[in-house]
Amino acid sequence: MGKRQSRPWIVSDELWALIEPLLPEPAPKLVEGRPRVPDRQALCGILFVLHTGIQWEYLPQELGFGSGMTCWRRLAAWNEAGVWDQLHVLLLEKLRSKNQLDWSRAVIDSSHVRAARRGPKSGPSPVDRARPGSKHHLIVDGQGIPLAVSLTGGNRNDITQLMPLLDKIPAVAGQVGRPRRRPDALLADRGYDHDKYRRLLWQRGIRPVIAKRGEPHGTGLGIFRYVVERTIAWLHGFRRLRIRWERRDDIHEAFLGLAVCLITHRHVQRLC
Repeated sequence: MGKRQSRPWIVSDELWALIEPLLPEPAPKLVEGRPRVPDRQALCGILFVLHTGIQWEYLPQELGFGSGMTCWRRLAAWNEAGVWDQLHVLLLEKLRSKNQLDWSRAVIDSSHVRAARRGPKSGPSPVDRARPGSKHHLIVDGQGIPLAVSLTGGNRNDITQLMPLLDKIPAVAGQVGRPRRRPDALLADRGYDHDKYRRLLWQRGIRPVIAKRGEPHGTGLGIFRYVVERTIAWLHGFRRLRIRWERRDDIHEAFLGLAVCLITHRHVQRLC
């Protein structure tokens, strides 16, 4: 993805120009007190937590982010306002306008993460001795550009999220004609092997390319499926996403949505 800046929590002018118009108007202060921490500084604090995995209460005050609670509140408010969803669509449209989205196929997969505490969308993980865990479900285009992400309990079967995740792909404009949201084909591993879902995909005009259980490995799907595994690795390159520290599912989903935007933005930067 190119050379990473040494301080990845610093918001570039280019990225801020995309985000700032999407932020909701702050509520008026009812009581005079300390001046409000500027949104850009609070976003830098949020990115610091996302990249380093540090707990909110240990956010370094000397870097000018504001308090951890200030950044937490700002993240929750912006997520509730749909800022990351809007930003993701904006970035996907930039890519589509340059013919940089590969709609010939999409690839789906999931990854387990340990949950530090029980909460909504967590459950006993079958790969971690039934300890609390969650799953990150991801669908990407043929190059590995994230199209949609979701969070479930660690005990949810991957196949139950196939259609909801497909439905979560936004309609992407950026070219003359109707916005696009459906790939030509969907690639998946054996965890998604079920004839019912093959039929549902065909009904939507999507060709299922799903490995069958019981067949030997070496079908050749791996050369196409590796892109989703690589993008999951990029997601977990953000240290805050390697373990689910938040009890509240919306806060972890906010981090997930922001990380997806940052990964997509890296693809946009490659066009410059």
